[in-house]
Amino acid sequence: MSRPAIADIHLDHLRHNYQLARRVHGHRVLAALKANAYGHGAVPCAQALSGLADGFGVAAIEEALELRAAGITAPILLLEGFFDASELPLIAQHKLWLTVHHRWQVDALLAAELSQPLHVWLKLDSGMHRVGLDPQEYRAAHAALLASGKVSEMVLMSHFARADELDAEATRQQLALFQQCTEGLSGARSLANSPGLMGWPAAHSDWGRAGIMLYGSTPFPQSHPIANDLKPVMRLSSKVIGVRELAANEPIGYGGATLTSRPSRIGVVALGYADGYPRIARNGTPVAIDGQHSQLLGRVSMDMLTVDLTDLPACGLGSEVELWGPTVRVEQVAASAQTISYEILCNVKRAHFRYHGGKA
Repeated sequence: MSRPAIADIHLDHLRHNYQLARRVHGHRVLAALKANAYGHGAVPCAQALSGLADGFGVAAIEEALELRAAGITAPILLLEGFFDASELPLIAQHKLWLTVHHRWQVDALLAAELSQPLHVWLKLDSGMHRVGLDPQEYRAAHAALLASGKVSEMVLMSHFARADELDAEATRQQLALFQQCTEGLSGARSLANSPGLMGWPAAHSDWGRAGIMLYGSTPFPQSHPIANDLKPVMRLSSKVIGVRELAANEPIGYGGATLTSRPSRIGVVALGYADGYPRIARNGTPVAIDGQHSQLLGRVSMDMLTVDLTDLPACGLGSEVELWGPTVRVEQVAASAQTISYEILCNVKRAHFRYHGGKA
C-alpha cells in the first residue's frame, strides 16, 4: 500500500478552462505549460490540449524539447527566449518560436547562421520593468530583424504587471504605451495574460496567453464572473493515519505553539511541506474531511499535518482529507499562507499523480 498523498489531475477541466479562455478572448490563445504546467505535468497537459490549443508557452528550451520528444508538434513559444546564441540552431531545428526581449538577443539573432528564419515574439517593456526592449529602441529592433531575413514572422508583445487589479491605472498606461510604440508596425499583437484575458477586454488582440486560469485558479482577490466558471484541475488529498484524543490546553505539533481550546480529536494526515503544502499555513486554514469542512491545527511538518476532527464524529482513521480542489479552493490555502496559488501549485511533488479525462 503506497502513501496516500494523491494529486488527481482532471484533464477535462483543463480543456474546459482553455475553451473558456479562447471564448472570452475571441482570438488565438497560447496555453502556458511552463514549470511543468504549473505543477500539473507538462506532457499529459499538452497531450490533453493537443488539437485544441493554438500553441503552448514554456520558459526555456529544455521544457520545449521535453514536449517535442513526447510528440507535441504544435507551436511552442520560448517565453524567456534563448540564454545563449548556441541554442539558436536547435530552436530552428525544432521549429520553436522565441521571445526576444533584450538588445543582446537582437544582436545575436542578427549575427546567427540559421537553417531557416525564425518566428519571433518581440517584447516591449511597457512598464513592468522586468524584461523587454525599451520603448526608444523597439522600432529600430523591429526594423532590423525584419530586414535581416532571419525572421519569418513577428508578433509584438508585452506583459502586464498589475492586470489582477481590475481598475489599475498602471495597466491603462501600459496599454497606451504599447499602442504608441507599435503603431504602424507589422505583426500580430499579444498582451493579455490570464487576468488580462478575463478582466481587461481592451487587452484582447491576436494572441492571448493563458496561464493560471488554465489550471482553474483565479488571479483576482475578489469574485469575478468569468473566474467563477473556472474548474480546478488539481485535487490534492491524503488520508488520516492517526487520531489523538486531547484535553483542553494541550499542545499540538512542533513548538507547542497551538493549544487545544477544548477537549479535541486531532487527525494526523500523511502530507506535509515536503509534498508542497505550505509550512506557514495558519491555524484555521480550511480542509475538507470526507467532504465536510474542517480546519488545520498546529504547525505543518515535513511529512504530516494535523486537522480538527472534534465536530466530525464519523471521521477518523482512513478518512480522506482534501487539501485543495473543488471543495477547498487553492486560493484559500494561498491566502492563509500569505502567498499566491501559482506558487503553491508549482510546489507540489512527491504525491502520486493520477490523471483523469485524458484526450477527448
